[in-house]
Amino acid sequence: MHITGGCHCGAIRYQAEIEPDRVSICHCTDCQRLTGSAYRVTAPARPGSFSLIAGEPKAYAKYGDSGRLSRQFFCPNCGSPLYRTDASGGAIGIRLGGIDQRRDLTPKKQIWCRSALSWVENIEPLARFDGEAERKGDDRN
Repeated sequence: MHITGGCHCGAIRYQAEIEPDRVSICHCTDCQRLTGSAYRVTAPARPGSFSLIAGEPKAYAKYGDSGRLSRQFFCPNCGSPLYRTDASGGAIGIRLGGIDQRRDLTPKKQIWCRSALSWVENIEPLARFDGEAERKGDDRN
């Protein structure tokens, strides 16, 4: 599947070919911290298919829980997480939130489940709204 995507402010744009059946959720503590959320969703790019169309991302490298080096790329303007590479730069995992076609992609597996937050298993009982809910007296997010 051909995808396009980029950061929140539009400074970075990319394109790639992905395998939709390989989209996954990662619950590791690194992904929780790097997203500021409960987990991260990633679509692996086919080898050699990823290319930047506009902008130059900033990189941050860290050894993950797996013991392997992971390079995280993000927009230096808005901070949007964009993708990661392994130490060789060969394997590229694109962050779902920046993919223009994200509504067409559904995760097929979850990894590092031992680090998953207990409440992510079932959010069905939570109240649902099509837009921002009326919150009298509540702080805005």
